[in-house]
Amino acid sequence: MIRSLYLLAFLLIFSVSGFTQNLSISGKVKDKNGEVIPGAGIYLSGYKTATVTTNDGKFILGNLKPGNYDVLVQMMGFLPYTKNVILSDKSAVIEITLQENTIQLNEVVIRTDPNRERYINLFKEFFIGKTPNATKCKILNPQVLYTDYDDNMRVLTVKSNDFLVIENKALGYRLKYMLQFFEYNYNTHIVYYAGLPNFEELKGSGSKKRLWAKNREIAYYGSSQHFFKSLYQGRSEEEGFIINKLIKINNTSRPPDSLINANIKRLTKAQHGVIRFGSAVNDSLNYWMTLKKLPREISTLNRAQVLTDTLVRQYQPNLKTMNYKDDLYVMYTKELETVDYTNNSGHSVGRPLDVPNYEISVVHLLQAPVHFYASGGIHEPKALLFEGFWAYEKIADMVPMDYIIPSK
Repeated sequence: MIRSLYLLAFLLIFSVSGFTQNLSISGKVKDKNGEVIPGAGIYLSGYKTATVTTNDGKFILGNLKPGNYDVLVQMMGFLPYTKNVILSDKSAVIEITLQENTIQLNEVVIRTDPNRERYINLFKEFFIGKTPNATKCKILNPQVLYTDYDDNMRVLTVKSNDFLVIENKALGYRLKYMLQFFEYNYNTHIVYYAGLPNFEELKGSGSKKRLWAKNREIAYYGSSQHFFKSLYQGRSEEEGFIINKLIKINNTSRPPDSLINANIKRLTKAQHGVIRFGSAVNDSLNYWMTLKKLPREISTLNRAQVLTDTLVRQYQPNLKTMNYKDDLYVMYTKELETVDYTNNSGHSVGRPLDVPNYEISVVHLLQAPVHFYASGGIHEPKALLFEGFWAYEKIADMVPMDYIIPSK
């Protein structure tokens, strides 16, 4: 089972009830010597909003609502830059200083090890995904990626010295993605990654745009973004989500560690400098070693539906909070798993025999509490770990946080 850390590290806009005023983020971009930088790209993470600096290095991102934003800056010859900005009741003015990018492409190539291609392919699988949409996604500048494998820990990390540019011909987006971290643990099979994306519409014919609109709608419905947005609105059940709990209980088939370890020690103990190798001893040793590998806890599904008014609390305006024990078992009843997902993805989770083949995700709470916005965005990038369908869907199936469902 491959599990993915929730990757929405970008902090997201939230609307203030009753507010109609538009705010802005403006400022100036300079280098370390104080010289202004014209032509720098300015982006809002998670959105399609973007602009460039003028000849005097200035920029403005307007028509914004109160919220929490990440501003991304890109300029050839300089390191990518990000700055967090919180808007409440007034606009913000910021100063940005870019640092020169001294890492040359040929230096990266020289340091490349013979396993780079294999590592990059693994990165693409766990970052872009293996869904049908992933087959139509391409990283246009893989040369900005560099890999590192820790042989002792068996952990692969991937970093970038520039924005990744990803073309998604399934959904009609070009993404500029600031990769903050990527880590794959070969021992636990857990993927951790987070980053700051900006979306740009691809150009296409009318028929292509209609296809992209349909694919975006399919990608949005049943996604974690859809779930948290509907949960914020108190409409998760109406939107097709059923929430249960996976409760951890002690595994009664596994004896205590003290008993297991004592028997393993007894059976492997040398007598007079010679270890006993009788078949009965080996059978007993294998028996206790097998018990040692059993999980200390097992999960059982509580079929009682979790009520959202007990799950979700609101302690401050425009931000809601969850804090729960055990794990959430979330079924999306308006879509069914595909055969390829169920049989070949490695993500499918178990279900009771009487439950239809709904899309199912399991949500582990790693850092409590977790806060989320009306847009469906999670405030803490490391707060949640997904199994199931939401671990299966990755960058290839992501839509902007300001995505609007087309009117019928």
